[in-house]
Amino acid sequence: MSTAPQLQGWKHIYSGKVRDLYVPEGPDAAHDRVLVVASDRISAYDHVLSSTIPDKGRILTQLSLWWFDQLGNVPNHVISADDGVPAEVSGRAMICKKLDMYPVEAIARGYLTGSGLAEYKQSRTVCDVPLPDGLVDGSRIEPAIFTPSAKAEVGEHDENINYDAVVAAVGAETAAKIRDLTLEIYTTAEAIARDRGIILADTKVEFGLDPATGLVTLGDEVLTPDSSRFWDASLYEPGKAQPSFDKQYVRDWLTSAESGWDRASDTPPPALPADVVERTRARYVEAYERLTGKSFV
Repeated sequence: MSTAPQLQGWKHIYSGKVRDLYVPEGPDAAHDRVLVVASDRISAYDHVLSSTIPDKGRILTQLSLWWFDQLGNVPNHVISADDGVPAEVSGRAMICKKLDMYPVEAIARGYLTGSGLAEYKQSRTVCDVPLPDGLVDGSRIEPAIFTPSAKAEVGEHDENINYDAVVAAVGAETAAKIRDLTLEIYTTAEAIARDRGIILADTKVEFGLDPATGLVTLGDEVLTPDSSRFWDASLYEPGKAQPSFDKQYVRDWLTSAESGWDRASDTPPPALPADVVERTRARYVEAYERLTGKSFV
């Protein structure tokens, strides 16, 4: 796994699967902000791979910034993506408000797939939300539902939880705010993506309390291929798995005979072949360009 860069005036405090976090250092350092740097690392099946995807950090950051602009009614943590950002990480970093993050992954689903589909097959529910009979992989859920999970440590699975567990973790008022903002974000983004020929199947967002304003505030990334499931609307066909704008090529190769990797073992995944890296990069670029209408350079 690549190491976090050393940045003048910033102290590295944490590395997640993809992002590195820094706080200002020095006698006059502000204590209310954090530098969020998106690396080119990629993870799959709860492993951070030794291979990286060129430009992935820049794509995720620029796409998040574009979405933050589209979601103008939702408070977010961005202070600046230009002024004060170290030159070494320009384009893939944001100076953000330091939030007191809630221990909840806020997920909205407008289509049934993934872990939601697995639960539905067992109980006709997702995170204890009842759904009608007869749904299949890729079925639309109307209206979209809030299906939270509990945050896990790096290398561990997030655990799906019900709404009562969110209330127990953060209180009734904050839980309702997180749920309502999550569904507002999904509904707004789903319509924007649909206008561009892309289906937003589900999305994961994170919130924290802004100590300066007292508001529940959107943090981390938003509506990127790493945090959301985007499908090509022209290929949409309920009843089977849909091709997605994310690391599908990576997951498919890792579980193929060619990789030789046993997902059930403790062995780290092997390095990715060059063609898988390039096709994955192209998929991220395509998602960015189709959603924003801009060329990625």
